[in-house]
Amino acid sequence: MSQADVFIIESLDFDDEENQRFEGRIISDILSMSGKQCAYYYIRTKRELSTLLERFSSSSYRYLHLSCHGGGNSLHTTLDSIPYAEFGKMIVPHLKKRRLFISACSAATRTFADHIMPVSGCYSILGPAEDVYFSDAAVLWASFYHVMFRADSTAMKYDVIKAKAQEVANMYRVRLSLFDHNTHSAKPYRMKTIAPQKES
Repeated sequence: MSQADVFIIESLDFDDEENQRFEGRIISDILSMSGKQCAYYYIRTKRELSTLLERFSSSSYRYLHLSCHGGGNSLHTTLDSIPYAEFGKMIVPHLKKRRLFISACSAATRTFADHIMPVSGCYSILGPAEDVYFSDAAVLWASFYHVMFRADSTAMKYDVIKAKAQEVANMYRVRLSLFDHNTHSAKPYRMKTIAPQKES
């Protein structure tokens, strides 16, 4: 039976490591204090990522959170660069009926989603549509998971994800991208840009 908890894989550069900027670890600690069971792994290579995706796939966790650097057309572990096309082939077998949360600057684009959403069976992808400071990213994701699980600790639904993503976008003034399956047209998925609303 699957569980509504978060499986976190993190990979940063050496400067982040030296300065203790472990976003995923912070998120894991906060979720644990809230009573949620988390799995947290720190990796440095593409090979380790592949191994951890296999472990996620065989686990009962529903939600995968990736914390790494990205941009352009690739994601980065500490020691490797992974083009989106290659990353898509790595992750597609492991996302059926699950949700992906990607914390990598400007990675949540149509180009990224094109390699995952049409064939993976992934329910949704949520991530930043622009560069985000570490200090903002850590509290943004911690806030998002906190309000999501307060709304329902047993499941995540698209409409609730969209509403809570809007709340954190407003709070931290960050644009997010949300992808999910499109059941109303021939396109395999739809993209929702969640921009901060104007302050009154």
